[in-house]
Amino acid sequence: MPEYHDVIGGASSSNGYSNGSYLNSYVNGASEMNGYRNLNGNSNGNSNGSQNGSNGLGHPNGANGHRDALSSTVSNGRSDSATNGHFGGTEELYDLICVGFGPASLAIAIALRDRHTTARVLFLERQAQFAWHAGMILPGSRMQISFIKDLATLRNPRSEFTFTNYLHQKNRLVAFTNLGTFLPLREEYNDYMSWCASHFDDYVRYGQDCISVAPVGSSGRPVTSWEVTSRDIGSGEVSRLAAKHVVIAVGGKPKIPNAFPSPLDPRIIHSSGYSTQVPKLLNDNNKAYRIAVIGAGQSAAEIFNDIHSRYPNSRSQLIIKGSALRPSDDSPFVNEIFDPSRVDTLYTLPADIRRESIAQDRATNYGVVRLELIERLYDSLYHQRLRCDNASSWPHNIVTLRDVVGMEENKLGQVYLKLRNTRTGETEMTTGFDAVIIATGYVRNVHETLLKPAKSLIKGDSCTVGRDYKVKFREGTVAEDSGVWLQGCCESSHGLSDTLLSILAVRGGEMVDSIFGKETEQRLEIKSQHASVIEKSVKKYADAMVRDILNGMGINEKQMEMA
Repeated sequence: MPEYHDVIGGASSSNGYSNGSYLNSYVNGASEMNGYRNLNGNSNGNSNGSQNGSNGLGHPNGANGHRDALSSTVSNGRSDSATNGHFGGTEELYDLICVGFGPASLAIAIALRDRHTTARVLFLERQAQFAWHAGMILPGSRMQISFIKDLATLRNPRSEFTFTNYLHQKNRLVAFTNLGTFLPLREEYNDYMSWCASHFDDYVRYGQDCISVAPVGSSGRPVTSWEVTSRDIGSGEVSRLAAKHVVIAVGGKPKIPNAFPSPLDPRIIHSSGYSTQVPKLLNDNNKAYRIAVIGAGQSAAEIFNDIHSRYPNSRSQLIIKGSALRPSDDSPFVNEIFDPSRVDTLYTLPADIRRESIAQDRATNYGVVRLELIERLYDSLYHQRLRCDNASSWPHNIVTLRDVVGMEENKLGQVYLKLRNTRTGETEMTTGFDAVIIATGYVRNVHETLLKPAKSLIKGDSCTVGRDYKVKFREGTVAEDSGVWLQGCCESSHGLSDTLLSILAVRGGEMVDSIFGKETEQRLEIKSQHASVIEKSVKKYADAMVRDILNGMGINEKQMEMA
């Protein structure tokens, strides 16, 4: 299915950071048994999972004095002695720091929880709280993928983080079933992901803008760890943390056409901020605003459609380069390009064939609109035609074959656009607009800026990754048990699904396997045996308690057997 909006980046996962906790052990003390290193530093010497042993995630700030992942001392179960994050000294390494806590990193967190992995993990997030494309949660807008492609189901249908379990926990499972659809409202899916994210609040530091990811190591020796530097958006305070492994999943930054200035004029808004910024700029819903929308994809069409109801007296234009809005191809066979298994096939293709294959499939995701929305827009325009034959007087119009090549602003703040006819080359100026919405997609190159300190180690002129998304560094420069992984910026090597939600569940598991090693049958068997030991111990303890209670009541075991 087309998934233009159902992406992992954009407004929600621009960066991502964590509040110093650990994703840790399966049960109390289990980390040594299952072969994972215990770096929790608990004051009682046990793995930090005693409170939540059943779900494999111990709380870092519990009353038993477990040490906070950012702390070096214990004080009432929590210490803030290292919250400034100054690197060096005796501060312990994180096993993993994820830069960005959008859907991609959230899928990794869920895979770690499902696997009961013992590790010190930190997520850093630029936003103040978890949100997924907050600027495009429009009334009535639906997902473009099945809810089965959630953050867990395709990897582990029994996970507590499936969309089905979310509905069950919210007491809406039966009601949702009655809808007869595989496509939830985008508002509901955002709530689902926020619900998932809420389980990891202790492991995320929000409001952090990541500055760099730099190698740490002695000259001439392989890099064994990485220094992650971030700035608190509120206070401006800079923190430096160290990790053996780093995942960069920062999403995309708005793509702005050359015709527009940088920074943008306040009246020019990228689609990622539409529903949050436009109401502030155009704060009178009954006013006859003039609004332009630029773009021919799903975002542009949804915004153009939303303007009709949000501002009933407005006049709007949808400006597109082509001759018409094009429908996305969501037919079953074509939709198989988003299957997780297709990543293997595409990655192994020769580079030129891979580029051609991706280009052929672009109609599933870029510059296209779902047919249902196209038909709705056509119906709306037809009603205007019914009332008036003169198209120039219609309040809402689609202007085709036009490319925006310039802009001007008058003294009243209105924006005039210079348009070039894509067929004739002739140019023209529009009338003034009160707001211009740019729905022109995203650029996904933030990782290149973050990794500048490691440029001398990178193999080739730009970042390339292996099938497991691990950055390829020059041979011998980075230790085997250390590295950097990229998420959401590998479309050229891993295909169109790289920036979308479809493969997140499976990819999250693959990332955990790549970083911490695959689960072996032996480890799984040890976990099973350990769980059985605990179950027997609990039963023995419970039986003893029952006997004590009965004895206190003057009832012995023989009397109970006779009863």
